[in-house]
Amino acid sequence: MGKKQIMLPANEVDLTAVKYVPEKIEAPHLTGFWFKLFVKVMEAPVIGSLIASHLKEKNGITEILKNTVIPEVPMFIPQFPLQEPEPGVVCLEEDGKPEERVALALKCLPHYDPTCRWSSDSGEPFQFRYWKIRDYGYAYRSKLTTPSMASDFSFIVAEHFISAMEVFNSKQQSAPLLISFDPEEVRRQAAASTQRFEEGNPLSILDGIFIAVKDDIDCYPHPSKGGSKWFHEVRQVKADGVSVSRLRNSGAILVGKTNMHEFGMGTTGNNPNYGTPGNPHNPKRYTGGSSSGSAAIVASGLCSAALGTDGGGSVRIPASLCGVVGLKTTFGRTDLTGSLWEAGTVTIIGPITATVEDAILVYAAISGSSPADRIRLNPPIPCLPDLSSSESSNILGSLTLGKYTKWFNDVSSTDISDKCEDVLNQLFRLYGCKTTEIVIPELRELHTAHAVTFGSESLCLLNPDCEAGKGVRLTNDTRTNLALFRSFAASDYISAQCLRRRIMYYHMEIFKKVDVIVTPTTGMTAPEIPESALAVGETNLQVVASLMQFAMTANVLGLPAISVPIGHDKQGLPIGLQLIGRPWCEASILRLAAAIEEISAEYRKKPVEFYDILKGKV
Repeated sequence: MGKKQIMLPANEVDLTAVKYVPEKIEAPHLTGFWFKLFVKVMEAPVIGSLIASHLKEKNGITEILKNTVIPEVPMFIPQFPLQEPEPGVVCLEEDGKPEERVALALKCLPHYDPTCRWSSDSGEPFQFRYWKIRDYGYAYRSKLTTPSMASDFSFIVAEHFISAMEVFNSKQQSAPLLISFDPEEVRRQAAASTQRFEEGNPLSILDGIFIAVKDDIDCYPHPSKGGSKWFHEVRQVKADGVSVSRLRNSGAILVGKTNMHEFGMGTTGNNPNYGTPGNPHNPKRYTGGSSSGSAAIVASGLCSAALGTDGGGSVRIPASLCGVVGLKTTFGRTDLTGSLWEAGTVTIIGPITATVEDAILVYAAISGSSPADRIRLNPPIPCLPDLSSSESSNILGSLTLGKYTKWFNDVSSTDISDKCEDVLNQLFRLYGCKTTEIVIPELRELHTAHAVTFGSESLCLLNPDCEAGKGVRLTNDTRTNLALFRSFAASDYISAQCLRRRIMYYHMEIFKKVDVIVTPTTGMTAPEIPESALAVGETNLQVVASLMQFAMTANVLGLPAISVPIGHDKQGLPIGLQLIGRPWCEASILRLAAAIEEISAEYRKKPVEFYDILKGKV
């Protein structure tokens, strides 16, 4: 039996005595035959429970959940103290039409100079840049091209997209980005968009913009399978999810459903059901997950944006590994209605985009809390940074960034921490942003709280169908996770929620001193895809922990966070910097992210797998 531990109340913890302890995960790395055998054993009635207990004991989970007295009361959903208003922002009407919110967001962006974006003889050395949503908008409105076939226009972006998907699928037959795709549906939407342009009535700057949707968010008429082979059999899609509906009302062309790690229960993007997408910067590497296809389709240039869900870094991790932008909103800021995670408390819907300004535009379209969240969370009005204001630089200079150095430097390669540190130095030199040292206690406890909370919510989603016999059709990875999640007791869930309140206290105290917490997005760059993992998956909790170690805070506490690409390691793999903000303060992290993107622009590299949809180079 373990010795009982009694925690001091959070407000009595001496932060000067806190020691950072790197997390070491003790669990087997298995693929192929041995992984399939391990799954069978984990699901066996007696021995499976013993193995789960052993794994929890070896990794300190039992000590935290069973042998520790936690004085705080449970917090079953993120609860935030009132926040000071952010400076230099434009507020959005939560009940306003999404196209009107997008129009306001457009006015917040810096001046757009088409000559800088379209001129090929500017005299500047070549620098890779993604086409932005405003580039597409300019091309459509200037009649350089259209979303679909019309009059005498020479470029047909919809056909470019469809052709590019055909080329991609012929090269990557076993690793699709879209697992539900209907070219005729894309053509139909593109034709409607083109007609609006011809009549002079585009709905918004998002009209005619190609956006993909993760497979756990409803996008009619596509099924929502959660990356599985069967979930659409038990849950039919009869309408768009709220976030998808808002994009459609803004004129976006919704191209289909993206591949994902089955039911979001992994951070690599491995999916034996449909094939595992390769990273556009190196197809032999993982994209990250679980929003794997969403990040890869944006990084490949095929779409300007994609929707993902983030329950444990699932937007930010693949965005970082694929070299694009991933925004996790405050919990409750976007409406989960019409997704698999409506009943969750750690998951949000957020955009993955090529640039920060595109994230602002898509965020403006999809933002708006559900009626239930307005009652239980009382969210303030969503705001955007006014990047067009001359005061934006001064506001940047007033920001204080919090950095927990020992945690920040706990990465697999100094390439990651050095790149991140360099960006912080440049923020200080160019804008005067101060970085101050902080201490974040009980990070191991935070990780345990996340595992129990996310695991219990996932089990709640899937258990009825698993009990009805569908469980055997899940991937080995998902079955392993569910076997572990089933070992958590009701008392473990309560303990996790007590930890959640305790850790929230620490972070709200930190945010009295700093505006943003800065970390690398991931503890490693894109890991290799083992050949033996393609057919049956793999379990590698060391990799999972490294990819998730900086991400979980924002999910457990419901905080907004964003990953911004800042360069590459010596192997040419992208590195992301993460910004974690105060509750409801998306505007602050978006403002800072835009500055970081500008600082890092020269370091962005063209992916190996890239398609220029706007100019038809497929």
